Amino acid sequence: MGAARAGPIGFARQPDQPHEDRPDRTAARPPGGGCCDRGQTSPPSGGRPRDPRERGRRDAQDSYPRSSGGCSPVSSFLKQPKSVWAVAFACVIAFMGIGLVDPILKPIAEQLHASPSQVSLLFTSYMAVIGLAMLITGAVSSRIGAKRTLLIGLAIIVVFSALAGLSNSIGMIVAFRAGWGLGNALFIATALATIVNSASGSVAEAIILYEAALGVGIAAGPLVGGELGTISWRGPFFGVAVLMTIALAATAFLLPSTPPEARRTSILEPLKALRHRSLATVAVTALLYNFGFFTLLAFTPFPLAMSARQIGLIFFGWGIGLAFTSVFVAPRLQRWFGTLPVVMASLLLFGADLAVMGVFAHHKAVLAIGVVVAGLFLGVNNTLITEAVMGAAPVERGTASAAYSFVRFSGGAVAPWLAGKLGEEVNVQLPFYVGAFAALLAVGVLATGWKPLAHLRIPANHSKSEAEALTVADA
Repeated sequence: MGAARAGPIGFARQPDQPHEDRPDRTAARPPGGGCCDRGQTSPPSGGRPRDPRERGRRDAQDSYPRSSGGCSPVSSFLKQPKSVWAVAFACVIAFMGIGLVDPILKPIAEQLHASPSQVSLLFTSYMAVIGLAMLITGAVSSRIGAKRTLLIGLAIIVVFSALAGLSNSIGMIVAFRAGWGLGNALFIATALATIVNSASGSVAEAIILYEAALGVGIAAGPLVGGELGTISWRGPFFGVAVLMTIALAATAFLLPSTPPEARRTSILEPLKALRHRSLATVAVTALLYNFGFFTLLAFTPFPLAMSARQIGLIFFGWGIGLAFTSVFVAPRLQRWFGTLPVVMASLLLFGADLAVMGVFAHHKAVLAIGVVVAGLFLGVNNTLITEAVMGAAPVERGTASAAYSFVRFSGGAVAPWLAGKLGEEVNVQLPFYVGAFAALLAVGVLATGWKPLAHLRIPANHSKSEAEALTVADA
């Protein structure tokens, strides 16, 4: 597979490669001295190793780390074409989807006479479809082009979010939430590549813009859901439909057409990539920690038993913490201690947090604080474990991301339903204990890859492949 061709999730090129239609803005700059050149991790004259694991070792020993010399990319990344802002706006709305329904889970259960496990299927169907769809998004994008893939994804989200708002049974909402997941998968799989290809300035500036959209979306989802949920549980669904319609129109008119890729990708490539033990180890680790993650997200609103607005504010704090540590804290910890030790430590801390929430499951204040604190650990873990995927096996980064997301979301989709069922039939404490045990088990699985993933134990600069991984990891 050519390095410049689309991977299985539809990336037209790697984010640290120049676009064919514009000059490379970073190649001629001296390391550390160019304006807005963020994260250069190899000398200008050096070639890129073919094996990502070798790239990780090389980055760790690089004599040209990122520097603060020159102007910051943040100062000029706002000067972008309208097409880029249209896609960035759609990114914000797409990433709102993960936390948007949190504040309305309990109102849905009460008004539609559904159990917690039934309502938690809103997460299960959404994630299961995203995981499966990651096997086909690259094949779709390589055949019809990035713009058409984006528009189809946005259109699907508009239709199914509106249908969810019109539903009168929990089964209908779960089914339409699954359709929403398909649309989200098609959109996010090509969003970053589109922003990078269309943005003015350096690749680093485009990635900062994408990361900003990611953080705003994750943080704003629960807040918007809580506010609209005070009107009706249907409000967040209709709100997404309206906002995505605006994003669809803006993208259709402002984004230039993109031709299909010359090379068509196969849905089998991600499955074949899982033959690499190192990649499979990281993927199973993420699957296990997802049990804790979605226990927190899908079950905690029930023992909290607060209003939609109150729950929205609590999870808004969670989203702010997650976005902050993901963008600002994780790269520093990686540079100081290495990827693998930091991931293992964050998983242990997250597991401890869930265990404390289990012990004090009947104390709303402890649960609320536990949710916000968990966001800090999850932000570090989400960023670095997806970074680990990029260096886990000698395959295309897009292929690695698709394989990882397939295992993580498809397997972890059972967690929300299981948490709700355990809370119904046993007690409200057990789901948190199971989530904590799963996080601890994830540390054990990751420890089995201590030798194969040895290159991830070396302190290293945070690479630009993180943003590519996040397009599928934080959907």
